[in-house]
Amino acid sequence: MSFTLQKLTLDEYLTYNDGTDTRYELVDGELVPMSLGTGRHGAIIRYLSRQFEAVLNESGQPWIPLPGFVGVRSPRRGNWDTSRIPDITVLTLAQWEAMADREAVIDFHEPPPKLVVEVVSSSTTTTDYRAKRSEYGLLEILEYWIVDPLSSKITICVLEHQFYDSTEYRGDERIQSPTFPNLNLTVAQILGGKL
Repeated sequence: MSFTLQKLTLDEYLTYNDGTDTRYELVDGELVPMSLGTGRHGAIIRYLSRQFEAVLNESGQPWIPLPGFVGVRSPRRGNWDTSRIPDITVLTLAQWEAMADREAVIDFHEPPPKLVVEVVSSSTTTTDYRAKRSEYGLLEILEYWIVDPLSSKITICVLEHQFYDSTEYRGDERIQSPTFPNLNLTVAQILGGKL
């Protein structure tokens, strides 16, 4: 559901303020409010962010996982702008530091994130599985996780020639991540979202 009467450009979106704390994604020039999600949704995001941080600290890789802090400008078929805000975005520290004095949106001309994660909620199922999967592939984001507590599964999408090959994991299956090969987590651990 969108709330704008007229379509916005990316610049208008970045300066938009309706006087509330509502966060929006921009989809084809229209503001789409982002819900807070359930406590479980938040617990999964927090858990995964901490797990990514732990692996990155051990490896010394100069990357950072950011939960809901970074927008990704996305290609769509229309003439209007789209900017998504993944639940977790993993990018280089240098790229994050370059955003210090500007809006935290990765634009088309910038390197894509290393990995993005979306945690599915009842209101985002179609968007997470279809629209974002297509958009993130076109942006050449090498790995996209669809964490689905509603269906008790995690889909890892790995980019091959601008299309994602996907593998579904369930229960006690260990996740296989090309970006995080040392991550030793099962679906049950991630969906449990506990530390």
